[in-house]
Amino acid sequence: MKIVIAPNAFKNSLSADKVAEALALGLREYGYQGAIVQQPVGDGGDGTGALLRHYLQAETIWSEVVDPLGRPIRAPWGWVVATKTAVIELADASGLRLLRPEEYNPLKANTAGCGQLIKAALNKGAAEILLCIGGSATVDGGAGMLHELGVEFYDTHHQPLPPIPEALLQLQYIDASMLDERLEKVSIKILCDVKNKLLGEQGAAAIFGPQKGANAKAVMLLEKMLGNFARQANELSGVRIDTIVGGGAAGGVAAGLSAFCSVTIVDGIHYFLEKIGFEKILEDADCVITGEGVIDRQTIEGKAPFGVATLAKEKGIKVIGVAGKIADEKDEVLRRYFDNLLCINKEPLPLEEAISRTRYHLIAIGKDILDCLPNR
Repeated sequence: MKIVIAPNAFKNSLSADKVAEALALGLREYGYQGAIVQQPVGDGGDGTGALLRHYLQAETIWSEVVDPLGRPIRAPWGWVVATKTAVIELADASGLRLLRPEEYNPLKANTAGCGQLIKAALNKGAAEILLCIGGSATVDGGAGMLHELGVEFYDTHHQPLPPIPEALLQLQYIDASMLDERLEKVSIKILCDVKNKLLGEQGAAAIFGPQKGANAKAVMLLEKMLGNFARQANELSGVRIDTIVGGGAAGGVAAGLSAFCSVTIVDGIHYFLEKIGFEKILEDADCVITGEGVIDRQTIEGKAPFGVATLAKEKGIKVIGVAGKIADEKDEVLRRYFDNLLCINKEPLPLEEAISRTRYHLIAIGKDILDCLPNR
């Protein structure tokens, strides 16, 4: 048999490549002797940029930028010389993983560091930017990023405002006259794994704010700021950024960039799989193993395991999904895409302990996977 192992990262635990390694090790330890192809995947979420750098054989460049709270750090990005393509992962400069939990504060955090990475790519002569936006610590509508690219924000007295949400509550005017002209000649593709719009009950503040440290009051303030930002952006650019599907991703980064730059928001996993030639990798495969931290109905809204499973099922290949948590192993909708759903946690554990034991459990699930393969 030929088994393709194509998992996403397990959030807050293991990167996609480490998940693939553990699953492969488990299969071998339990006696599987056939072919294994490890092909970790990303859907625009945290870790996608690193995978793309690897698959595209990009040179890794380190730039001096700031973290979400404005402190100096060095962040990597990828450079493909032949196509002048820059691969940028927002989380490398503006990610939640750069902060300690007690530092989470989306009213003060911004995306300036990611804007600095974009400037570094422009300085290199980029013709194309692949921007992976998962894992951000921010709900700033991309204001920090835009400010680094030349956009200014003013209050009612025409005094400049720093591009952080708590200050942008006073926003009355946006000036994009000094926006970096080089952006007009660059193709920017935003890899996105959610369909949330900017505002409302399913918007950037309400859904993603609490994950980044926002309490109920902060969510209300962030929603107010984003609503005001959207009105001002529409008045200046004519773009209704609050209506853009996926615009709420990464705290509104996709929406904010759409107002002032020529961007294309793409389904992250389908773009990723096409970019790495995943269909060819599936040739002669008998089984595909995919997964991530949680598999539930949200998975089929555009998450990595859904994209992998969709392509595999089109080719009649058996699909096994593994996860730290599975909402319902008998869910009829999920079973259209996954022949078997396996939870790696066999008994209830505190979340922190379950996360710490992820690698061990991924190896151990090898036995269950092989039990699902009658012709091994």
